[in-house]
Amino acid sequence: MTAAAASFDPRTTLARPDLAEQALEGVVRAKAYRIPARMHCARPVVDIRAAAEPEADRLDQLIHGEAFEVLDQVAGQVWGRAARDGVVGWVDAAALADGAPLPTHRIVVRDAALPLNAFVATAAPEAGLAEVGQFEQDPVAVAERLLGVPHELGARSSLSTDCSGLVQQCLYACGLAGPRYADQQAELGDSIARDQLRRGDLVIWLHSTGGDNWTGHSALALDAANIIHATGHHGAVVIEPLVEAEARYAADGFEAPVFRRL
Repeated sequence: MTAAAASFDPRTTLARPDLAEQALEGVVRAKAYRIPARMHCARPVVDIRAAAEPEADRLDQLIHGEAFEVLDQVAGQVWGRAARDGVVGWVDAAALADGAPLPTHRIVVRDAALPLNAFVATAAPEAGLAEVGQFEQDPVAVAERLLGVPHELGARSSLSTDCSGLVQQCLYACGLAGPRYADQQAELGDSIARDQLRRGDLVIWLHSTGGDNWTGHSALALDAANIIHATGHHGAVVIEPLVEAEARYAADGFEAPVFRRL
């Protein structure tokens, strides 16, 4: 691997020692290079896993209509990268359809047949849809609609979600960049002091001993004193006083929170 390749994030780089995407030839060392084939999620939600086995760790999810760039296939599982948030992993091939058709609308309500932010193409839009390119203004208002959604590690939809998945989906709904992991989200926007905290700011606890796919805990500020987040402690998306969350995460070995303004 070259020095340049060492700087690539393995979570979002479509490369293995035996195979990499064509665009990385000359940058990342691999035995072979291919051009990815674009497919899209044809189910409401499908898991992206760390290996080509159903019991492998869930890294992320695809939501209906999202594109997936396929580079390899083994026993009904395909390996590639989610086009929307860049996560690399394995997906059940039966959950995907060929191509990546341009959507016309996205789901904007929680109680639709498809999850929030799912993409659809329709000539006859119904209630609960917004045209692609029309965005909401307040990520916290989106999060408030998701109160009570169950917490599940690796999930990122209005059916179930983890902490960074909730923040990501709320940012997507507002047309903002939404990376998948807490450490990536901690680089968004500008750093602010705790006493400047206001509605819509990010509150993120990093953890030095987390793994590649679990790096901390993400939340949105409801106001100067409360956060809204998906938490395993409560098992769902909840509103919680910031001081209570701070005490719990400090006791669990997390670093002091960072505050970011988008």
